[in-house]
Amino acid sequence: MKKTKSMYLRQVTVLLGLIALCMVLLGAGFFTLSYRYQIREIKTSLERNAGVISNYANAVITKGDSLGSEDFINYIRSAVLLTNTTVLVCSTEGEILCAAGANLDREIFNLPQQELRVPTWAVNQLLKSREYSGMTTFNQLLEGRCYVTGQIISPLVHNLSTGELMASGIPAGILFVAADASTVMDFLKNTFQLFFVTAVAVLLISLVICSITVQRLVDPLKGMCAFAHKFAHGEVDTRITEYVNRSDEIGELAAAFNAMADSLAQAEKKRSEFVANVSHELKTPMTTIAGFADGILDGTIPPGKERESLQVISSETRRLSRLVRRMLELSRMQSSERVAAQEQFDAAEVLLRVLVSLEAKITEKELDVQTQLPDGPVMVWGDPDAVTQVCYNLLDNAVKFSVPGGKLTLKIATKGGKAYIAIGNEGETIPPQQLSHIFDRFHKADSSRSTHKDGVGLGLYIVKTLLNTYKEDITVTSQDGFTEFTFTLSEV
Repeated sequence: MKKTKSMYLRQVTVLLGLIALCMVLLGAGFFTLSYRYQIREIKTSLERNAGVISNYANAVITKGDSLGSEDFINYIRSAVLLTNTTVLVCSTEGEILCAAGANLDREIFNLPQQELRVPTWAVNQLLKSREYSGMTTFNQLLEGRCYVTGQIISPLVHNLSTGELMASGIPAGILFVAADASTVMDFLKNTFQLFFVTAVAVLLISLVICSITVQRLVDPLKGMCAFAHKFAHGEVDTRITEYVNRSDEIGELAAAFNAMADSLAQAEKKRSEFVANVSHELKTPMTTIAGFADGILDGTIPPGKERESLQVISSETRRLSRLVRRMLELSRMQSSERVAAQEQFDAAEVLLRVLVSLEAKITEKELDVQTQLPDGPVMVWGDPDAVTQVCYNLLDNAVKFSVPGGKLTLKIATKGGKAYIAIGNEGETIPPQQLSHIFDRFHKADSSRSTHKDGVGLGLYIVKTLLNTYKEDITVTSQDGFTEFTFTLSEV
């Protein structure tokens, strides 16, 4: 037996997976933006501080003082205390002239002054591109990774056009300002911890909500599945009453299941009735045939009446043949492979042609035929063969159930794009309670008209089936000894 996968687990897993994926993407985007924002803030602050210190250093050089003077060193020390940064003032060869700040590696700075140098690559990049910024430890000069920005120190000269002092651009020294980047990492670490706790809480809450929601979807499906199994095992009276009042797709599914069950139950009832009716129709002629045949064989029927008995056998045999043929026609008409043909033809011509084919029967009963047909052709859409069969069945019934010397009427009228074809006869009035069943299969088997042995009770059912194929209607009225059938066809 094939193992089935739980819809509950699958749906909960998918929903939680989507929520987790959304939170991961949201967290990645948030941390990226936060990191870039923090770095941009540090860079802006360092560039501003470096600019201020660089301007002061430019002024010191312009006055002829040394960048290693005590006044300049005191200024640097005050600046790092105010800005919480680390400042390195170097010569253009990278030798450190002055250094102050909390991020300096004290062990390295205990070395002799001539051995304290910033990395050559940083000096070269700054002198070449006139700017430098990055995350580095400056070959362990700084404790931990710091964000460093650089400025070139140059003497001030007078601008001849404006008269203002400005940097000459000739390197006289190099300035590096650094800030500890651990604050950024601490911020991101704390933010990540908060985000992780929040994400876990959201996932747990989502798990509970998803479980309840999916369970509410799965439980009705399980219930309906149980009902379907009961129905499949023969409990055709099973109906779903638990979910039909829900105003959602589950309610619609429950209503559809009940409608399907009603339809199948009705179909099963009709099938049973059909089998019973067929058995009834077959049993009577077969009993008659067997009875007369046995009577001839065992001598019960005198030789002088054998011919009459054989005529009865022949008549019942033909009746069986007609029944089988009609049932095959019904099977073909109700087959899903049957395609309704559509072409133009004259309905009046078809009706008159059928009338002529029944002339012998009409003459035999001395019927008075009255017609009310349009002067010109009545062009309609449909299958001429099928409409011919409809007209033949209705006219044959009308002749069969007419009283001798009675009236037979044929009418065609057009209205609203439809042709109305009516066939009526004088005879016994059909009781009102029988009119609603007159188009049922084998209705003849339980009606008073069953005394006519020529019929098999399928003629009107075939008429109804053929017209339904073309989405056309048929109605019947019967009162005061006059019965009339009226069906429609679509005009061209």
